[in-house]
Amino acid sequence: MSFTLNIAAVEKGAAPVGAHLVRDVSLPALVLHRAALEHNISWMQQFVSASGAQLAPHGKTSMTPALFRRQLAAGAWGITLATAVQTRAAYAHGVRRVLMANQLVGAPNMALIADLLVDPDFDFHCMVDHPDNVADLGAFFAARGQRLNVMIEYGVVGGRCGCRSEAEVLVLAAAIEAHPSLALTGIEGYEGVIHGEQAVSGIREFAASLVRLAVQLQDSGAFALERPIVTASGSAWYDLIAESFAAQNAAGRFLSVLRPGSYVAHDHGIYKEAQCCVLGRRSDLHEGLRPALEVWAHVQSLPEPGFAVIALGKRDVAYDAGLPVPLRRYPAGVVPAVGDDVAACKVTAVMDQHAFMTVAPGIELRVGDIISFGTSHPCLTFDKWRNGLLVDEQLQVIESMPTCF
Repeated sequence: MSFTLNIAAVEKGAAPVGAHLVRDVSLPALVLHRAALEHNISWMQQFVSASGAQLAPHGKTSMTPALFRRQLAAGAWGITLATAVQTRAAYAHGVRRVLMANQLVGAPNMALIADLLVDPDFDFHCMVDHPDNVADLGAFFAARGQRLNVMIEYGVVGGRCGCRSEAEVLVLAAAIEAHPSLALTGIEGYEGVIHGEQAVSGIREFAASLVRLAVQLQDSGAFALERPIVTASGSAWYDLIAESFAAQNAAGRFLSVLRPGSYVAHDHGIYKEAQCCVLGRRSDLHEGLRPALEVWAHVQSLPEPGFAVIALGKRDVAYDAGLPVPLRRYPAGVVPAVGDDVAACKVTAVMDQHAFMTVAPGIELRVGDIISFGTSHPCLTFDKWRNGLLVDEQLQVIESMPTCF
């Protein structure tokens, strides 16, 4: 006797709408809580709008088109991305305005963008910080008979990309002007590489220099737009950038664009700490962002007293900026689900597929229990998943959210 076993591929963390986290879902799974997610999208949009700026959230955080659509529907001006491939993915899912906060380098990547520029409704801007890149872009897009929008990236010594001085910015602007296939549409910076005890004053000085350069370039007629773009802001210092832009009237003379990305999911680690600092600086903000992202996993083994091995590892959750944070424990299969606080437990190490967790006194676990974990640095948690599960207050799946990394 012979038979054929028809087995469909099952993606990690996938589940149908209507499934319940503690009863129906193969774990581990990436979980997004609807109430917190909606709060965060609304909160940041209101903050940026009240600051007189526009929001172009950094999509590389999640690369989740369902989140892009929600952010745009809430009023986002566009989506920020980091690469040509990410830009193509976002375009395929309906995004029509992109700030690529990075240099467009290499002919194959240029070709990916050139194909999209055939669409007259696609508004794209990338960064340049060196004459070599300007020359390469100018030649490539001239040969295609196209004009590419570029923005000068202004950086800090010891930081990431970007011209290192105001003089270099002015030289680069002249180089761009020499290429009719390039249009200078603004200036961009990233303050997240400014650290130390004087970070706050350093960021304010950097933002002031950014706007000062924009004014100088505009006065010299360097920009191709009547209202050029001035943009900065990651997910930690967006309040300082918004204040600096507003104080220098950047929103009046320029289009001020802020680019935080991690706010959409927030976290239980580095961005939770950053948000506390924002609220400390801004007494008018009575409520901040809420952690919307968790990773759920089973207790896999209890080999020693006070020690649990969790079916969760480096392939499931970020570990670069802090280890996963135990939140609540749920008995598997029990609905309605009522969780117990297990915050006193602590993850001490993660391997490829396992996490080591100390079990606090008084907490009784059994193999098969489910634990929800908070994360630190959502960017490097999202990119480990092809699907996220949006759940309601009853922990029922209401939407599967594919990623496109």
